[in-house]
Amino acid sequence: MKNKTMKALTFKRYGKSPEIDFTEVACPALKADEILVKVYAAGLNPIDNMIPTGIFKAVLSFQLPATLGSDLSGVVTEVGSRVTRFKPGDAVFASIFDLGAGSLAEFAVVPESAAAMKPANLDFVQAASLPMVALTSWQALKERARLQPGQKVFIPAGSGGIGTFAIQLAKSLGATVGTTTSTSNVEWVSRLGADEVVDYKQQEFEKVLSGYDVVLGTLRGDTLEKSVSILKPGGSIVSLIGPLDAAFARARRLNLFLTLVFGLMSRKIMRLSKKRDVTYSFLFVHPDGDQLTEIGKLLETERIKPVIDKVFLFEEAKSALAYLAQGRAKGKVVIKMNESI
Repeated sequence: MKNKTMKALTFKRYGKSPEIDFTEVACPALKADEILVKVYAAGLNPIDNMIPTGIFKAVLSFQLPATLGSDLSGVVTEVGSRVTRFKPGDAVFASIFDLGAGSLAEFAVVPESAAAMKPANLDFVQAASLPMVALTSWQALKERARLQPGQKVFIPAGSGGIGTFAIQLAKSLGATVGTTTSTSNVEWVSRLGADEVVDYKQQEFEKVLSGYDVVLGTLRGDTLEKSVSILKPGGSIVSLIGPLDAAFARARRLNLFLTLVFGLMSRKIMRLSKKRDVTYSFLFVHPDGDQLTEIGKLLETERIKPVIDKVFLFEEAKSALAYLAQGRAKGKVVIKMNESI
């Protein structure tokens, strides 16, 4: 792919006018431990709209102009000299979040360690919808919270991209699941596996739910603080939306100033958590091909199924991001690179 160019959706700067548009960019160069993937589909996530605003500028590194997107599925076209798990022609899926590259492009470079074989029973659009929500749910519920059979987990916004996957994963782990959704989606999220469904238009969840072991923080505003009251002593909150905490700053080896800032940002939730004898932590998802492989096995048994709200063509990617930003999607929004996929 040397000296060739490709079409990509990029942003030129951070802030209110990031200049998101299609650009011809150089095809990425391949390192020894990487694979080059012809992108067939790319899943969108809320963070794709947040990154150009600069909100994560202190912790995410991009060389501008930068290609947007994190999730992808496609076919391997080249492999680096040290790659052993993949060969040209393999159908794969991956998240390249936090790796300084983007998936909303004709080709993407993926570290061998971040990729997994696409589950045979899923098409490319379905596979592309999964990596970030699947890895986030896995890392939050299995790794961080160590969710056990019989425990209760609260996953607010059950009809969203994270919610639809996390509910199914929690059920596969043997947990009881509580969630919130609007009136029209109550029956739908129940069918996904939620045991206790609170219609947030009719009731306040903190007045209805109690005795929970784990809260997955998926909503901004005061939902996180209210959710402390539904936890048992010894319970845990794993937040995906912040506030960022000092432990996160230390894990990423950020400077002392940012460590102090993040410590201040999380001071209120930390105080509330301590008072209730529960723990709070912020989770930043990381790519992991081995975990995606394990998740792929669950998908092949159809114990968990992808939930897709809407599919857009690549040339409609800006409209897709605008649609996602409205916050009304039931499941995931996916870009497919052409009509034939």
